[in-house]
Amino acid sequence: MPHCASKVVILATGGTIVSSGASATQMTGYSIQGLGVEDLLSAVPMLADVADVEAARVSNIDSSSMTSELWLKLANAVEEALRREDVSGVVITHGTDTMEETAFFLNLVVKSEKPVVLTGAMRPATALSAEGPLNLLNAVRIASDPKAAGRGVLIALNDVIVSARDATKTHPTNVATFRGPDLGMLGMIAGTHIEWIARSEKAHGAATPFTLEALEARVAADGALPRVDIVYSHVDDDGVMVRSAMAAGARAIVHAGTGNGSIHEKAEGALMEAAAHGVLVVRASRTPSGMTVEGLAKWQDAGFVPAGTLNPQKARVLAQLSLACGVDPALAFRTF
Repeated sequence: MPHCASKVVILATGGTIVSSGASATQMTGYSIQGLGVEDLLSAVPMLADVADVEAARVSNIDSSSMTSELWLKLANAVEEALRREDVSGVVITHGTDTMEETAFFLNLVVKSEKPVVLTGAMRPATALSAEGPLNLLNAVRIASDPKAAGRGVLIALNDVIVSARDATKTHPTNVATFRGPDLGMLGMIAGTHIEWIARSEKAHGAATPFTLEALEARVAADGALPRVDIVYSHVDDDGVMVRSAMAAGARAIVHAGTGNGSIHEKAEGALMEAAAHGVLVVRASRTPSGMTVEGLAKWQDAGFVPAGTLNPQKARVLAQLSLACGVDPALAFRTF
């Protein structure tokens, strides 16, 4: 076996990449049934030609059931691995459903400049043309590449490398699902070549005030990170879900509005009431691209914060971290 200069730690969290179906043609309705990271590694023996690989399991769940408690556990595992002088980078195998949220969380709290790459699969391990093994191989290649350092947390699937800050899942079943709708990709993979073409301009990692220490202190004091709910606007919206979020103890509400974060006239009063009671209101858009900017003057006067280019689920992550770490939300949404 050739000696590899790079050591990459693979942290497994579960997801489709280790899921099984009843047949090679079952592409939906599968589940995690006993497969683990060891099975995944054995399916990609050529990893040894790219890097010395060390693997550990953080969880083994469908990412639709991801929690902020697991985020903290994962972030600590990432930081611990990256502090080691012999480790060049970290790869995280993760379900695609909430991959973008986990990646953005890590992008804001992990302070190392070493590469962190999330990957996964859209087809279970038992499926015809399962893409998980190649995605894993490419992710290890990226984590071993010195040019990947300093670009923030990355998502890499289907030969595309995208920023954790801008990537989103765009298709429920297609393998070409992760894209930056407006902001594109940071790089691409062609065979064994990695071609870097861009960097994210938004602050990340050590350039943010969000720390694991502050988040863990908040959890120790309050039992959990601040509750942040997403309320999706629609025809006949009447503010019921906003008031339900308030009743549940939400410290912030991300309003996924129509168009430029527009608010139904019958829901506006509920959001005004929330803001008057100290609840942070973030105006995002249910449209899949573009930028949510300032709207009606009365919304700014009430303290509503536009989400910028963040989609509702990522706006929720940033709102939660801002509240937990005592960071001005308006500044956070302009900066990160």
